[in-house]
Order: sequence, then C-alpha cells, then structure tokens
Amino acid sequence: MCGICGIYNYKHQDPVTPGILAGMLQSIYHRGPDHEGRYEDDAFAFGMRRLSIIALSTGNQPMFNEDKRYALVFNGEIYNYHQLRKQLQARGHIFTTESDTEVIVHLYEEYGKDCADHLRGMFAFAVWDKVERTVYIARDHLGIKPLYYTQQGDRLLFASEIKALLADPDFEPLLDHYALNQYLTLRYVPAPGTLLQDVYLLPPGHWMVCSEDGVVTHQYWDVEFNEKADPTKTEDDYASELKDLLHESVNMRLMSDVPFGAFLSGGVDSSTVVAIMSQLLDQPVKTFSVGFGDDGIDYSELPYARVVAEKFKTDHHELLINAGHFMDHLEDMVWHMDQPIADYAQVAYFLVARLASEHVKMVLTGEGGDELFAGYGRYVGERYAPLFQRIPQFGKQMARTALETLPQLRRVKSALYALSMEDEASRFAHWIPQFTRDNKKHLLTKDVKRQLKLDQSLVKYIIQHTLEGTEAKSSVNRLSYMDLKLWLPDYLLIRGDKLTMASSLEGRVPLLDKELVAFAGRLPAKYKMMGTQRKYLLKKVAGDNWLPDEIINRKKKGFPVPVPKWLRQDAREYTRDMLSPERVKQRGLFDYDFVSKLLDEHERNFADHTTMIYGLLTLEIWQQQFIDGARRPVADVTPVIEVDHVAN
Repeated sequence: MCGICGIYNYKHQDPVTPGILAGMLQSIYHRGPDHEGRYEDDAFAFGMRRLSIIALSTGNQPMFNEDKRYALVFNGEIYNYHQLRKQLQARGHIFTTESDTEVIVHLYEEYGKDCADHLRGMFAFAVWDKVERTVYIARDHLGIKPLYYTQQGDRLLFASEIKALLADPDFEPLLDHYALNQYLTLRYVPAPGTLLQDVYLLPPGHWMVCSEDGVVTHQYWDVEFNEKADPTKTEDDYASELKDLLHESVNMRLMSDVPFGAFLSGGVDSSTVVAIMSQLLDQPVKTFSVGFGDDGIDYSELPYARVVAEKFKTDHHELLINAGHFMDHLEDMVWHMDQPIADYAQVAYFLVARLASEHVKMVLTGEGGDELFAGYGRYVGERYAPLFQRIPQFGKQMARTALETLPQLRRVKSALYALSMEDEASRFAHWIPQFTRDNKKHLLTKDVKRQLKLDQSLVKYIIQHTLEGTEAKSSVNRLSYMDLKLWLPDYLLIRGDKLTMASSLEGRVPLLDKELVAFAGRLPAKYKMMGTQRKYLLKKVAGDNWLPDEIINRKKKGFPVPVPKWLRQDAREYTRDMLSPERVKQRGLFDYDFVSKLLDEHERNFADHTTMIYGLLTLEIWQQQFIDGARRPVADVTPVIEVDHVAN
C-alpha cells in the first residue's frame, strides 16, 4: 500500500525540478510513512511513499524488470499475485523479491497495456518505459484506489491525492463551476471531473498512456449484467456459489505480514466479513466500532456491533465521539478528502480509522454489498416509478408543495421529489440529492446561474451517459450499474481510501472482489430484491451460515452520526462563522438569504437541512485550504527520507 506521484515533461523533455517531486511526496507522507523511493530520468520522475503490509523487507519501490527498461511505482494490493508469479516464471521471467509489486512490472513486460486485465485486487500504478519514453498508468476495476492527474502545458503531473499536485508552484487551483453544479446535486463530483479546473480523476477500469504525442485514456473493463437466467440453477445453487465466493474473497484479503482487523458497524455487510474472518483465523479478530454518548444515543449502532463481537468473541474496540470531536477533526478530515463529499458520516469513518490505526495497519471493511445486491431504499422506490409515471404532473407538484409546508420528513420528501421526475436519469440523480433542482435555483447567485446558463441538465446528461454503458433492462440492475459506476467509486470508495490512509491504515474491501462483482452481474434480479426485501440472497446466505436474526433483520443505518443535533447546538456557532454573510458574499457563489433560511429552519427544528448545511460547510473549508492556499504543500520540503533507484 502506497501513495504515488510523478511528473513528465512529455514535449520539451526538460529536466524535472527535483523540489517539486519532493514536495509531492511529502504531501502524501501519511499514505506511506515506512519508506520513500524515487526514480528520475531526465524529463520524467516519479516516486512513492510506502506503507509496508507484505514483503516487509523486499517490497520497496520503484521496481524494475530484468533489464531495467521498465520502472514501476504501485499503490494497492494484488491478491492473485502468487498464481501470476508462477505463470510468469514459466514464461521465463526472473524475480528477485516476494512482493506483489514485482509481479506487475513483469506482467507489463509480458502483456503491455493489457496487463491490468489479469489483476485481481485494488491498484493504481505507473510504469515508465525508458526506451519508448512513455508512462502507462492504470486504475483498478472498481476504483478502490484513486489516481489524479493534470496537464500543465506540455507537462503531466499525477498523484494518489490532489494535494500532491498543489506542490507544483506553477499550478493555480481554480474552482470548476460545472463540477460545483454536479457536487450540489449528487453530493460528489463524478470522475473524470474534480472540483478543480483541469484536474481529473482517472475513472475505474481505465488506463492512460502519456507519450510525446500527448495523453490517451482507454476503458479496459466494465461491469456486465447477464439478465438471461440460467434455467439449470436454483436459488440454493446461487446461494452455495455466493457462500463460496465470499469465503474465498475474505480469505484472499487476509494476506498480510502485519497486524490487521475489521471495521464493524453491526450491519449485514461488515458483520458477514467479521464472521468469515473468525472462521478462518486461529485468533480473535480485532474489530473497531464508533458510537455516541447521551447526545447521540438514538444514532448509535454499538448495540448491534456488540452482538456480533460477542458472538464471534472478537477483540473489540469502541470509540464514543461527540460534537467536540466533530469540530476538532472536521478541517483535517476535509484536507485529507481532497475535495468535499456531502456525507457527514465521514466524521465517524475518520475517527474509527484513527482508532484502528492505534492497533493494526490493515482492516477489512464492508463496502460494496448494497451496490451489488440492492441494499438501498432507492431500489424499492424504483419499483414504484411506473405507478408514479401515471400520475399527472400537476398532481405530483401539488403533493410536493403540500409536503414542503411540513417539518422533517426529509426522506419522504426526497423520495417524492425523485419519483416526480419524468425520466429515468433525472430520477436516479435525485434519489439522494444534496440540493434539488429547485433548491439550486434559489441557492446560486445570478452571476453563477448566468455562467452556467441554468445548465441543470448537465447532471442528467452524466447519468444518461453512464447508463448507456449497460444493456441491463431491469430497474434493479440499471440502478446497480449506476451505483457501481458513480456512487460507489466517487463517494464511498474515495471516502474509504482517503480516511483510512489519513491514519496510515490500509482498507481492503472483500465484497468488491472482481469475481464477486461478476457473480452479481449474472445473478437474477429477483434474488437481489425479493418483493421489497433488499439484499435477499446475501441476507439468506449470511443468516443461514453466520449471523443471528437481529442482525439480518435490523434497519440499515450505515455510519450514522448525530450531526443534525450538533449543528443546532454545539457546532452552531462554528457553522455560523464559516457560513457568515461576509464569507458567503465574498465567494460570490451562493445567495446568503437562502443560506440563512436553511440555517434558521434547521436550528429551530422546522426541517432537517443537515446534508445541505454540511455540504456548504465542508465546501467553504475546502476552498480555504485548496483555493485560498491555507494548507498548500511547499515544493522544496525537507528532509527527504530515502531515495532509491535514481537513473544514471
């Protein structure tokens, strides 16, 4: 597990300024405090910060093939590297280490751009070809590991985190207003865009090549759905296959030379992972959970986590957090996220990662089950979409207007708003909005609306364009495809990567193994959602083999945090200061009267505007850090920890 970064002056071949690479590496020190390595070759230079998990003494990077034509830096883990190593040795490749990193460089030597097709794991890596003078960069199938890049004239910069790009003193960070429009609706910015102009996130399942001819990107993999049911397979057959795949996937991710554990929320996904780990290990699993004191008792999931911990006799660790934690850590959390996501559960995730890092260097987590097996409420909501389409538009508008006069009922209002949309793409975009289309008309200033030309269709276009990539017909699979392509990588997995690595902790996601994703793609939709029962087959398998009914049938919460209450009480003054009239007006993005209305209604408990307020709050903090330069990395940072493999 590492952080990687690099610079390529691909047109003029001017030498790379060493201080910039040093600053980039220092800015991602937290991703790999165990080692630093660099490679420099005239107009090209890249480096890495390593968090040692396997092959502790021999896994340092960069790594090379036999004749040192190819140099590699790599972030992630490859779980099938033992099999790949044997195959490559049979074809004459010579290895000098036991690490998974070395497998990738030989795989590139053997298969070139197709090398990523063979990998089973999470990764973002770069290969420098000193003969062809090209750099090949690839990101894993589901987007577990991020890779950002920017072109500054004829120069390419790439890195595991956006903040590393800021180490280039010539790079001027500017807010991308079109990306802001996407963020305000979706809560996040879909790849390849980011909130910064000319900074891009390589999409999942893509590779990129930069040469003297420029930059080219290509999609090498996509999620596939085969909706033709296999008549020879029964429900029990599918259940047996799923059980075996879950067992295999968790087992593969126990590969480690350092202590490890698991996040445990008490939900089906994380509890299933912990249950399988307990079967496979001969010592108690170290588990980590967060909860709240008296001010957040209604939000706490600790009772469920304790049920699982007691059942499997784990070495269980808990952290109680409060409004003080929220305010103390919010700004650091935004910095580590690189760009805001309107998800106040980040606070809990950030702090449980801090807790875990005090005991282990790697954890398994439960992300992916909801996207693969229809776990969200919106999957049920889509079942009612055809019925709502029959209701005249004026009838839906009247219902929405009536609900707006009532306090609370946030989820009901959101569902009704989504179901009132006239087309699939608009409906998908509004199942979990930060600001609805109507909200944004009041929120944005006239100048911003003029700049965007009221382009509210941009988000709809992104959804439409995404859905063009699948041939799935059922609403369950179409929504699943969108979640796997957008929500999962650009919201949940980015959160997981940034907030674990902020504490030098590796997070692994067994439910997103490539083979499990392929299984979900061929699983009949009826076994994902049976009537209105979500995650039907996953719950059946987990309930029949591992988990008690009180976990299987509990209400889904995720990582709930009592932020709604904190914004009304302990964090009220802090929030008011960050979103003061002076700050809001100086930015020139939002109408302060509307922002003030949100704050007033939330504080007097007329409505729950937590998502909108939190989204605006973290956006302001992010602008102070990334746009105003409050935390910009310095290019000539010292000291340099260690330098390996510098080219002659």
